[in-house]
Amino acid sequence: MSEIAPLISDLAVILIAAGIITLVFKWLKQPVVLGYIVAGIIAGPAVPYIPTVSDPANIKIWADIGVIFLLFAMGLEFSFKKLMTVGGTAVIASITIVSGMMFLGYAAGNALGFSHISSIFLGGMLSMSSTAIVFKAFDDMGLRGQKFTGVVLGVLVVEDLVAVVLMVLLSTLAVSQQVEGMEMLKSILKLGAFLIFWSLLGIYLIPSFLKKVKPFLNDETLLIIALGFCLGMVMIATKAGSLLAETIEAEKIEKLVKPVKDLFAAIFFVSVGMMIQPDLLIEYLIPICILTILVIVGQVFFGSLGILLSGQSLKIALQSGFSLTQV
Repeated sequence: MSEIAPLISDLAVILIAAGIITLVFKWLKQPVVLGYIVAGIIAGPAVPYIPTVSDPANIKIWADIGVIFLLFAMGLEFSFKKLMTVGGTAVIASITIVSGMMFLGYAAGNALGFSHISSIFLGGMLSMSSTAIVFKAFDDMGLRGQKFTGVVLGVLVVEDLVAVVLMVLLSTLAVSQQVEGMEMLKSILKLGAFLIFWSLLGIYLIPSFLKKVKPFLNDETLLIIALGFCLGMVMIATKAGSLLAETIEAEKIEKLVKPVKDLFAAIFFVSVGMMIQPDLLIEYLIPICILTILVIVGQVFFGSLGILLSGQSLKIALQSGFSLTQV
């Protein structure tokens, strides 16, 4: 019998570790996503006493596919109509969060002895919440039907758009030590052109196409078309799902994609755990604890404040603020 390819054996290690650890975490009534991360630590190079992944490069590919499907599923849940409903709240909250956390992150970086540029980067990193973590947590806890989750997902969409501009700004600042106005302008224009294309495609073209071919669609064909569309737009995959969210088949596509999304999402979160180095956690324990507290307190405060300023109730503001601490 020929030797098993590393890709298959590595996938077996990941799924076995994820299955066992998540059973333990479910028994402990803890979030499944946390179990996946712990499974990644066990399956990664940090634990040398049990079979571990032999080729992390292959797993990175699986993980990339996983985050594509996870955010694609988020897009199916969050349509243009929902975005328009919470658009004002999302913009005000995002501006409040990014501004406040950038300031706190920069101040904390200076206090910890980081360089000027590193402190700016720290502020930028702390100002963003993890779309993948938040969506997965809502999914596991059955909260996606709640009113505040729509607000949170709206904030995450706006933050993703801000992150594109922020990454260009920070990368040019790190290289040239100054803000490149033309680079910023190009990025904003590209982002604007994408949003126009995204809107036209999602509101008019995709729904019309699916209506015309509906008599020929069964579950298998619909799944293939949906996944083909997702991977075909892989460079903009975080927004591809919302194009299909406007169609009459959105709910059916979401159900068909769910098993695929769950499988690859598990691999993605396990791969995150594989990158964790326990020795570094111990070495930098004090700054890690300081920044963790800063993130929790800062995101709750600025998230709740921004959503409250937009006219939402105190309950919605606090629920959303606590949800946005997942960095």
